[in-house]
Amino acid sequence: MKRVLLIGVAALAMAAAAPAMAEVSVGIAVGVPGIVVAPAPVYYPPVQYVAPQPVYYPPVRYVAPPPVVYAPYGGYYRRGWHEWRGRHEGWRGRHWRHHDDDDD
Repeated sequence: MKRVLLIGVAALAMAAAAPAMAEVSVGIAVGVPGIVVAPAPVYYPPVQYVAPQPVYYPPVRYVAPPPVVYAPYGGYYRRGWHEWRGRHEGWRGRHWRHHDDDDD
């Protein structure tokens, strides 16, 4: 029985043992950077929004055009040339005769 127990422990030890691997490793280490002292952070106040003053416009005024009326025309009457009783301004010699002529 001791023999079976010894074989079992040996088998268990062989199964549990990990193989040892031999490696060569080369590395370059970069050190931790030096201590940096930064100035205190600057915080700006929040932007304040000021709404502009409201603009009030007067209500829109609508002016309706006059209604279209179709009616017979009364006609155009004028005096004829023979009914003219006023002074006739016309051609007088070398120039036209006007009321504002002071050289007459």
